[in-house]
Amino acid sequence: MVKIGVLALQGAVREHMKSLEACDVEAIAVKRKEELQDLDGLILPGGESTAMRRLIDKYDFMDALKEFAHAGKPMFGTCAGLILLAKDLVGYSEPHIGVMDIKVERNSFGRQVDSFEANLAIKDVTASFPAVFIRAPHIVEAGENVEILAKHNDRIVAAREGQFLGCSFHPELTEDHRLTAYFTQMVKEAKAKHFV
Repeated sequence: MVKIGVLALQGAVREHMKSLEACDVEAIAVKRKEELQDLDGLILPGGESTAMRRLIDKYDFMDALKEFAHAGKPMFGTCAGLILLAKDLVGYSEPHIGVMDIKVERNSFGRQVDSFEANLAIKDVTASFPAVFIRAPHIVEAGENVEILAKHNDRIVAAREGQFLGCSFHPELTEDHRLTAYFTQMVKEAKAKHFV
């Protein structure tokens, strides 16, 4: 059975755990960097990216997260997690983990009060997904190896590059587990490759 962790520093950790369990995988709430070693994949949840970065630094997670990415293990960033994965951030000189060839703008759909839901067609997942946007970022630019999976009003809101998956919205806040299942499949495929 694959083991998928949820970075449990801040954000919608419990909801992601529930979604992973619905996909029949072992879900681990990751609170210490040592716990990353036993995982096959990792979800970086939504939350507040600045607060998350502070906690990543406080608990000395950054190098371990980069090593996890460089080991070829899949990572899925939702909302703030997408910001953590991006190589380029509008208005910032430095990225966070910086492994996905995308440029992201924070809070590009407005403030908390501007939260909304939209049905999205997500490539290779479903023609209709109930996406929840809360102070969501969006992908302004995507590199040539980045596959765009979904757009909302001409803005890129979901993309994949190799083992990295990112979306602007919160799939864990719905009862629809198909995007989590898609990530779970990515993890299973990556794990199978390592054992060949």
